[in-house]
Amino acid sequence: MKSTRSKSTGQKKSDQRRATWKGSLSFGLVTLSVEAFNFLNRQGSDIHFHQLHAKCHSRIHYEKVCPIHGTVSKDEIISGYEYEKGKYVEIEPEQLDALRTHEERTLTIDAFITPDEIDPVYYDGRMYYLLPANKSSDEAYSVMVLALERENRYGVGQVVFSGKEQIAIVRPVKNILHMAMLNYSSEIISPDRLGADLKKPTHVDRQLKLAQSLIQGWSNSEFDFTQYQDDYRDKVQKLIASKVKGKKIVVPRESEPQPKAISLMDALKKSVERAHKERADSPKTRKSRTA
Repeated sequence: MKSTRSKSTGQKKSDQRRATWKGSLSFGLVTLSVEAFNFLNRQGSDIHFHQLHAKCHSRIHYEKVCPIHGTVSKDEIISGYEYEKGKYVEIEPEQLDALRTHEERTLTIDAFITPDEIDPVYYDGRMYYLLPANKSSDEAYSVMVLALERENRYGVGQVVFSGKEQIAIVRPVKNILHMAMLNYSSEIISPDRLGADLKKPTHVDRQLKLAQSLIQGWSNSEFDFTQYQDDYRDKVQKLIASKVKGKKIVVPRESEPQPKAISLMDALKKSVERAHKERADSPKTRKSRTA
């Protein structure tokens, strides 16, 4: 048993594109085998710090310790459920996997909806690419991607994922299917439970029109998310590089800017003027004028 686990662990390390989940995707009578791969890559963007002992600067380790045999390796650990105090029944991953029926291994699409029918609050952050698991699924896969694109629809269904039945949507992203996990309605706290007693303002017609004008002026149908960069991460990397070289870092203190007293009307007016000026000075606007 130990050698089998060690072997599988080695295979996972050597496989650069390891599937997170394998199963079937079902659209009515159309069923195809698919594999899910992580959509997000945090490894290249996150900077991880280790904990050190302040006296000797040795790294703090968190070891898995058995009270009888001391430190144990990962491949010596199994899962157990405590059915009585101090008594456990051992459960192998294969045994849990065997409990899943064909239906539970399948993401069954129950309905197709337009993208604007899902409030962003339902997305739980877990996202995956779905790819055909074999050549026999390629044709059906490509047809469904193209059909979803042309109809501008998302598929919604349920699937057993990470040991729990969950809601998922399937949508086309650049000729590939993308699966996003959703929260259940019961898992979302209603704003009413926060107890915020915000009353709608009255007699604010002029401010409201200015606010709407501001939104219209800054609206962009071709917004480019790639313009956002993690500048703070770059600063941290430079700090680390300087510390490695032995340089002393001196960061000037900056006092918090105190906001100037300004009325809502004046603030909106200046914001609208700024929005119109930035839009007029943008390369796209200048290009359309000269065309």
